[in-house]
Amino acid sequence: MNNATDTHVTVIGLGLMGQALARAFLKAGHSTTVWNRTTAKADPLVAEGARLAPTVGDALKASPLTVICLTDYPALRELLDANDIDLDGTTLINLTSGDSGQAREAARWAAQRGARYLDGAIMAVPPVIGTADALILHSGPESDFEAHRATLEALGTLSYLGADHGLAALYDVAGLAMMWSVLNAWLQGTALLRTAGVDAATYAPFARQMAAGVAEWLPGYAEQIDKGSYPAEISALESDARSMEHLIEESETVGVNAELPKLFKAMADRSIAAGHGGEQYPVLIEEFLKPREG
Repeated sequence: MNNATDTHVTVIGLGLMGQALARAFLKAGHSTTVWNRTTAKADPLVAEGARLAPTVGDALKASPLTVICLTDYPALRELLDANDIDLDGTTLINLTSGDSGQAREAARWAAQRGARYLDGAIMAVPPVIGTADALILHSGPESDFEAHRATLEALGTLSYLGADHGLAALYDVAGLAMMWSVLNAWLQGTALLRTAGVDAATYAPFARQMAAGVAEWLPGYAEQIDKGSYPAEISALESDARSMEHLIEESETVGVNAELPKLFKAMADRSIAAGHGGEQYPVLIEEFLKPREG
């Protein structure tokens, strides 16, 4: 990460994450201006060397680069539209959470106001901001990203995804899908083993080994998905479906909620009914690509 070049940067929005972003810029030696609707949140940062702008307009004018971290995209639009801010020539890095459609619309809105715009997503918690463990995703024009890469590296490990402004938001939610799926699967297994007196701490190392092993399959499975061909090199989907039935039966027998494995089985059954029972598990991508009604 860059710790040498002093570049002026503004941070708007000083929740826990916004404070962590501003603090990382300060630690890297960047002149940092901050603004927040509740000014008291800026006090610790001012004590560390930040400058508190009296208005959001002053904050934007203070630096060529403004990093915004608010509650959502409507809050961003409300803040800047309500104050009739002049954005001409400004570069905005929006690290506010939202969906890909909101990101693309925000980019169009910013362009109409004369601003350069990059969308982003923070795949980290506030305490690790400013370290290599903080992954920060960016999408938008590559030239704008490269122009500010050295400054943004103060925040963590950067990943540029492409020119489509919606990509950072899409990667963000895709990552959340992975996170919740892994955690829910672990909780299902933990609940099962608790019925036999096995505690979560005892099961966790085994579960971690299973998760790591499954992760090793992803590159090969990704190749099958991208080719649209799913030869059963490990096992056929119909075999997996039989194992899912065992999981459902075991859960119901010991009194554990079986909703999650029943969802797995329902998707597999639809794919098998469509003639894919002899193919490998990644063929289920076809089910994920179909929107469900109701």
